[in-house]
Amino acid sequence: MLDIGYLNGHFSPLEEIKISPDDRGFLFGDGVYEVIRAYHGVPAFWSEHFNRLVRSANEIRLHFSIEQPQFQRLLLSGLHQSGYEEGKIYIQVTRGVAPREHTFPSNVDSTVFLAFRKMVALPTEVYQQGVRVITLPDIRWHRCDIKSLNLLPNVMAKQKAREAKAFEGVFVRDGQVTEGATSNIFAVKNGVLITPERNHFVLAGVTQQQVATLAQAKGLDVQFRPMAISEFLQSDEIFLVGTTIEVLPVIQVNEQTIHDGKPGPISTALQKDFSSYVASLTLQ
Repeated sequence: MLDIGYLNGHFSPLEEIKISPDDRGFLFGDGVYEVIRAYHGVPAFWSEHFNRLVRSANEIRLHFSIEQPQFQRLLLSGLHQSGYEEGKIYIQVTRGVAPREHTFPSNVDSTVFLAFRKMVALPTEVYQQGVRVITLPDIRWHRCDIKSLNLLPNVMAKQKAREAKAFEGVFVRDGQVTEGATSNIFAVKNGVLITPERNHFVLAGVTQQQVATLAQAKGLDVQFRPMAISEFLQSDEIFLVGTTIEVLPVIQVNEQTIHDGKPGPISTALQKDFSSYVASLTLQ
């Protein structure tokens, strides 16, 4: 098994990939990205990730010429070459290579880069015990719905969380919870699931939507709406969702214990449902 890279039409060992210092992704963060998780050789929810990647590219006026069938072939080929049944696929598209000028370059091809690595899942006991998070001011720009390369505030939030011995930093903007540095958020109150509404301050999560659909299939009420920090802290349950973490219970926010300090029944059940669902995925 081997980490595999893809750059502008060519596969090679990842360590052999060379990207120009004049690439606008490096110089300006001028690009977009996605992360896809593969289960038993199947890239999960790949079409949803593709659609979000295309939307992000369109929002920043970045040309992305790969069509959906070709995109799927790239994913499957890279996974096959890597030999990883359980894989993590990183996709990055930038505005290309050009001398450093802020305005868009003319007649420059986009850079398309993919990396295929082994997926190392969180230990089972992390899900069984739950995690702690901290809250932080949301200092990001006003287009968090675009999955752009500009992640410095997220990096700083994640570092602050680590230094506080927490798993995640949760952003709060104008008294409203938006999302985690690397995750979407759900809260449970009186059996109702609440997740922040999708707007320019919140990324529309692929896993977020899948979990909402699973919850609705169980007959649960799911509401995409604003969530004040006061309501968040008074929740019966809180859990994070994301491509690499799936459904991860939260037992403490800052120094406040959530409910009885143990993963709640709804988050635990949804993690089991999600695991069962991805285990059944097949190539389509």
